[in-house]
Amino acid sequence: MWSDESCFQLHHADGRVRIWRKQHERMCSTCMSTTLQAGGGSVMVWGMFSWPDLGPLICVEQHLNSTTYLSIIADQVYPIMLMVYLNGDGFFQQENAPCHGACIVQEWFQEHEGDFTLLRWPPESPDLNPVEHLWDEIKRAIRQLVPQPSNLTELDSAIHQAWCQIPRINFQHLVESVPRRIAAVLKAKSGPTKY
Repeated sequence: MWSDESCFQLHHADGRVRIWRKQHERMCSTCMSTTLQAGGGSVMVWGMFSWPDLGPLICVEQHLNSTTYLSIIADQVYPIMLMVYLNGDGFFQQENAPCHGACIVQEWFQEHEGDFTLLRWPPESPDLNPVEHLWDEIKRAIRQLVPQPSNLTELDSAIHQAWCQIPRINFQHLVESVPRRIAAVLKAKSGPTKY
């Protein structure tokens, strides 16, 4: 199981929106883009997936801290790992966010180490987590919505709907790509790769 969290902004707010227009359309309202301070807010989600299926997508209030993350691990990850990997032979991947390394989280994993294996993720390692591609897929799906979400509730709903609509073949291809990702990093001696 691969896991990660991602933040989705309500409005594009980096100042790099491009609008194509003809010279005579310069002041036309359909060819202008308004700006919004602070992007109108954002929704943070945490999710996980493996070969057989997508896991839950959890909305995280504000920032993910160690207490919130521990509740996700205990209430969501643990039962799924026990159900999917009956023999305790599953691997769970998390990255190196500060809340992942918190003492209470590490102690919990030590108490449950016979139930599944926590995959060690070295610090400063290339980001090979295939879930990043799922976040991109969701962001593309949301950008294509007409009309766009106008508030955080609509954005949260759109994120969850896009997550549920990711075809199984897409995340299975990501799982299949992991050996190629690792081989590319080894070949590049930890330098940049196409992944």
